[in-house]
Amino acid sequence: MDTEFQGKNALITGGSRGIGRATALLFAERGANVAIAFEKNVQAAEELAHQVRAVGVKCKTFQMSVTDEAAWKKMSSEIVRDWSSLDVVVANAGIWHGVQIEDMTMDEYREMMDVNMTGTFLAAKYGAFEMKPQRSGSIVIVSSTAGQRGESEHSHYAASKGAQISFTKSIAVELAPFGIRVNCVAPGWVSTEMTAAILLDPREGARAIRQIPLGRVADPKEIAEAIYFLASPRSSFILGEVINVNGGAVLCG
Repeated sequence: MDTEFQGKNALITGGSRGIGRATALLFAERGANVAIAFEKNVQAAEELAHQVRAVGVKCKTFQMSVTDEAAWKKMSSEIVRDWSSLDVVVANAGIWHGVQIEDMTMDEYREMMDVNMTGTFLAAKYGAFEMKPQRSGSIVIVSSTAGQRGESEHSHYAASKGAQISFTKSIAVELAPFGIRVNCVAPGWVSTEMTAAILLDPREGARAIRQIPLGRVADPKEIAEAIYFLASPRSSFILGEVINVNGGAVLCG
């Protein structure tokens, strides 16, 4: 086992599936204790926790909404109380669905912005709160290609992801004097449960792949590696940046 993160503690939101799951396993394999925040799938979270512990590190699971500030305060303080530090926060939890602008309801708009952006704000707020006294830490925000080039019929999603990028750049400068680095990963199409309905449809899946110069969608592990890189000492002089992991799709907008 690579022990680069031995004794470090990472918190990953949206951790029970997809990119979050792959990221949790990668951090565990590199020696980190892993806390997983998830909302619905208890079975998936428990199975992942078993896999994490099987490599010889500690794991905590927290069933919560990323928009619940009280839950954030309780979770972050428990991690530091039991594990002594919070070294990495990965703000990965998010939702995605399409609707034309004239049909979009206020509830749909608010839910998208709340989960994707408010959840990111709270991740950064409580990550910074615990990391500042340590004068060290890394926050990695998972945005999207859509946040850079827009996405037709997904305007609320693209807006929330663009907000994450601006937020990353703003707090990166704010937190740098405290030894906290903030960066962003922007995936394109990734093979996850969230995208399965589109990617498995012969017509829509083929259309999505045509937009990717490398001719395929990403595996969640490929996104996890970028997240890990930005969280690790390997990127020690990278701050406020957006790493695109999308096979070149952002170049073809």
